[in-house]
Amino acid sequence: MKVSFKDLGLVNTREMFAKAVKGGYAIPAFNFNNMEQLQAIVQACAETKSPVILQVSKGARNYANQTLLRYMAQGAVEYAKELGWKRPQIVLHLDHGDSYELCKSCVDFGFSSVMIDGSALPYDENVALTRKVVNYAHKHDVTVEAELGVLAGVEDEVSSEVSHYTKPEEVIDFVKKTKCDSLAISIGTSHGAYKFKPEQCTRDPKTGRLVPPPLAFDVLKAIEKKLPGFPIVLHGSSSVPQEYVDIINANGGKLPDAVGIPEEQLRKAAKSAVCKINIDSDSRLAMTAAIRQHFAEYPGHFDPRQYLKPAREEMKKMYEHKILNVLGSNGKAR
Repeated sequence: MKVSFKDLGLVNTREMFAKAVKGGYAIPAFNFNNMEQLQAIVQACAETKSPVILQVSKGARNYANQTLLRYMAQGAVEYAKELGWKRPQIVLHLDHGDSYELCKSCVDFGFSSVMIDGSALPYDENVALTRKVVNYAHKHDVTVEAELGVLAGVEDEVSSEVSHYTKPEEVIDFVKKTKCDSLAISIGTSHGAYKFKPEQCTRDPKTGRLVPPPLAFDVLKAIEKKLPGFPIVLHGSSSVPQEYVDIINANGGKLPDAVGIPEEQLRKAAKSAVCKINIDSDSRLAMTAAIRQHFAEYPGHFDPRQYLKPAREEMKKMYEHKILNVLGSNGKAR
């Protein structure tokens, strides 16, 4: 049975992105896989009055079940109202859709936004696939994110050994031919908790920690000149907070040389035409750090509520930090 996202109380990204580009801030796009992540996201966004994009990857959709996801999204809207957020601005978005069939299924199941990622295909095939998805999605007022350029790293089914920066000379033709609503670009961000190899980084002589290379803001500026005011998206933008990595490693974990995107670079990006910044690994790290620490302190606990509650609280704290101190989206959806 088909369902419209509007019947679930969701919104698409069109107005949300237009305001963000004009206002010089970015919308948080938080991936979720389970109830605790969703609760933490809604609590953080309701308290800060931040618009939000709930992202679901192909793997997360298989993990959680598409029917449950529909009702979880509807529940998120009602929960936000319960928390005092009168007009929640919540998008349910497919992250890295890899086929027309998957995108169509998500549209039919109540998603308000889908991403079709044809970035690994030859240019003309990427254009054709994206256009096909746009044609179907727009009939249902669902917005479409496309991608040009390839990000390195691994996250769910998305993986690439090397990155290829987006070519600014291609973006006008791509957007014109596909009619996509936003464009994910590659300027040096990367998927997962290991965004850069040690040889790509330098080491801080005082702490010994890896210092990643800067993002290619020259490529971003060139794209902005080609597409003034057009919504740009950054994937793979977790910062991999070292305090979480340290807690995990101190409590039986093994995350050597995990490194992410420095928050000052993301703050700079959020003030540009980048109006959507994807954050997934930081949530996983916050959750895992809290759970590992809890088990170390309370080895006799086995009730999932005992260790998932502090995990939920840690994720909420992390989400609020991103909204308030990195993206600047607080107060933009009262």
